[in-house]
Amino acid sequence: MFYKPFQDIRLSGLGMGAMRLPMRDEDHIDYEKAHAIFDEAYEAGINYYDTAYVYNGGDSERCLGQWLKTKPRDSFYIASKFNVNANPDYRAVFEEQLERLQTDHIDFYLIHCLKDYNIDKYIDGGAVEFFQEQKRLGRITYLGFSTHADLDTLTRFADHADWDFAQIQMNYYDWVYGTAAKEYEILAQRNIPIMVMEPVRGGRLASLTPEVEAILKAAHPDWSMASWALRFVKSHPQVQVILSGMSNLEQLRDNLNTFADAEGLCDEDMAMLMKAGALFRRQIYVPCTECRYCTAECPMSIHIPAFMKLYNNYKIHGPWALNGVDKIETQGQPGDCIACGACMGHCPQDIQIPKILAELAGALAKR
Repeated sequence: MFYKPFQDIRLSGLGMGAMRLPMRDEDHIDYEKAHAIFDEAYEAGINYYDTAYVYNGGDSERCLGQWLKTKPRDSFYIASKFNVNANPDYRAVFEEQLERLQTDHIDFYLIHCLKDYNIDKYIDGGAVEFFQEQKRLGRITYLGFSTHADLDTLTRFADHADWDFAQIQMNYYDWVYGTAAKEYEILAQRNIPIMVMEPVRGGRLASLTPEVEAILKAAHPDWSMASWALRFVKSHPQVQVILSGMSNLEQLRDNLNTFADAEGLCDEDMAMLMKAGALFRRQIYVPCTECRYCTAECPMSIHIPAFMKLYNNYKIHGPWALNGVDKIETQGQPGDCIACGACMGHCPQDIQIPKILAELAGALAKR
């Protein structure tokens, strides 16, 4: 495990995310399995453990707190977060978090999930001042924020206070097709250290298409797809800790191999990954322009463009994106498609619409 200096301490390059721990049932973490992962992570040198008030309905903080009581308090750093939308009473939330985590202070504390619609709640509601006071009292050591906001909102909040660090979603896909590169630049310009979440995009970049995986495997047969994604993030100097929500020991051990040293990607590997990422996007992304030529002839009255958009979101973001189906105004559903092919005769992009609708219907059935 390699370490990077942070103010007057050292942090492991890999951080343990406690949002995707093994579950005993739908609502409860399997503490025994989770603690086994924590044990191996700790012995391997990981000293940064990230949780939040809202993770697993609070079970994540309780699970982590129970385990951390078995370790010397000065041998690890806890990160947790306040989300105004979960509970606006920041005083009560903070006290409850200390109780759950069984500690008298939280090392890294974050204003959680900054978005365009909630920034004023944080700025005007007193939360920032309260947590700054907790820092002065020694109950918080370092104060930062995590963001899913647009660039203007991020800039405004970054300039609102003297932050010790910030957390952003950063991976090679969002670097090219999202705003991660610009977010990184905004924080780097202000010399704010970056904690990275979703470096493998919730696991989406751990399993690519066969053609893309073959290209990357030919270059480095011993690297997993997740390792490629993590090495991309390691290549950026403003990054302090890279979080990974490791759900089993196999994921942990693969990541530990990746973080045996601080090396990122060389220029040749970086160029190869960018080309592979572009191919991956082309292979999973449906080039629908929403011209609606296909809908007039559909005998089942399916809003095909809307479902093509949903399909793209599903392929890029994962199963949670399927919740968007409830907002689609349509008479017919993907499962109603009879594969008559009438739509394809009108599609300028030659999209295999019946095939995609069938795949989407299957995914929706498992939702």
